[in-house]
Amino acid sequence: MTLELVATCLFGLEKLLGEEIDALGYKRTDTMDGRVTFLGDERAVFAANLHLRFAERVFIKLGAFRAESFDDLFEGTKALPWESFIGKEDAFPVKGHAIKSKLFSVPDCQSIVKKAVVQRLSESYGIRWFNEEKIKYQIEFFIFKDVATLMIDTSGTALHKRGYRAVAGAAPLRETLAAAIAAISRPREDVLLWDPFCGSGTIAIECAMMMTNQAPGLDRSFACESFDILGDGKIAKEERAKALSQIKHDSAFEAYASDIDPQILEIARENAEQAGVGDRIRFFEADARKIEKLDRRGTIVCNPPYGERLMTPREIERLYREIGEAFSRLSPWQVYILTSSENFQSCYGKRADKIRKLYNGMIPCSLYQYFKPNSK
Repeated sequence: MTLELVATCLFGLEKLLGEEIDALGYKRTDTMDGRVTFLGDERAVFAANLHLRFAERVFIKLGAFRAESFDDLFEGTKALPWESFIGKEDAFPVKGHAIKSKLFSVPDCQSIVKKAVVQRLSESYGIRWFNEEKIKYQIEFFIFKDVATLMIDTSGTALHKRGYRAVAGAAPLRETLAAAIAAISRPREDVLLWDPFCGSGTIAIECAMMMTNQAPGLDRSFACESFDILGDGKIAKEERAKALSQIKHDSAFEAYASDIDPQILEIARENAEQAGVGDRIRFFEADARKIEKLDRRGTIVCNPPYGERLMTPREIERLYREIGEAFSRLSPWQVYILTSSENFQSCYGKRADKIRKLYNGMIPCSLYQYFKPNSK
C-alpha cells in the first residue's frame, strides 16, 4: 500500500528533514514551513518514526481539500477512507489547528470532523454507536488558507522525546534542534566536538548518536506499533532489529561536554549512559570562559544562556564578551553558537561567517557559524 506521509519539524529544519527522508529512500512530494510530505509504504510509517532525527511527528495523510464552510469540512472529511485504518471498536479522538482560514474555531472544526468520521464509519460497519475502546487513532486536521488536511498521528509522544532524558536542566534544548545544530557543524570522526555549556548533555549526545548511526527512536515506542497495518508488531520488530545491526561500534568519534555546574553534569552523564553513548563523551567541570585549545582539530558547538530565567540581560552580554575573547584563542577551530540574543555579534566581538535562523520550540533563535580562521 502506497501511503502519503507527513513529517512535521521545527521551523528552519525542513531542508535537513527532507535530506533525511531522501536518505531513507522515500520520495518527497511537497515541502512547506514546518512539514515535509513524502510517499512510503506501511514499513515506512514505522521506519520514519524510528530514524528521523529532525522530525517532531509523522502522520498518515488521508487527504486534503478546500474547506471554506463547515459543510465543506464535513463532506470532505466524510469522503476519506477512514475505514481503511480505523476498526469499529477503535478510538479516534480529534484535534487540530486552523491558520489564515475562514474556519478559525478549532472546537467547532473538531466537532465537525468527528461527526463526519462517525458517519463514514457508521455506513461502512453498519453500526451507530462506537465504544472506542481498542486501538487509538489520533486524528489531526490542519486548515491553512482554507485548505484542510486530514491526518492520523503515528508517533504518539512527540519524536523529540527520545526517552534518554528523564531529567533536563533549567532551559533544556529540544533534542531535534540539538541534533540539527550538531549536523550543521559537520561532525567528523577525526574532529573533537566540544560543548562547553553542555547542560544536560543534549548536543553531545545527539551528535554521538548520529556519528555511531544509532537510530534516535530505538529506546521508545510509537503509536503506530499497535496499528493493524503494521502487522501485529512484526514490522516494528524487524525494523528495530535492522537498526540495531546498523550501529557503528567502531566509530572513532569523541565529544567533550563541560559545564560550570557539577550537579547538571551528573544528569548529563546519566542521560548519555541511558542513550547508549556514555563511552563516546567525556564530561567534566569547566568554565567556558577559560577553556584552552588542545593540540588537535576541534569544533565548539554550544547553546549558551540567553533567557532571563538563568541570567540577567547584562550578565548575558558580559558572558558573550568573555566567551568571544576565549573562543578567539581557539582558532582555527570552528565555532557554532545558538542564541536568541539579537545583539550577540556585537557582544561576541566578531561577525559570523554565516547565520541560520532556527526555532527552539516557539523561541526564534540564530545559529552563528564561525568557520574561517582568524585573520592575522
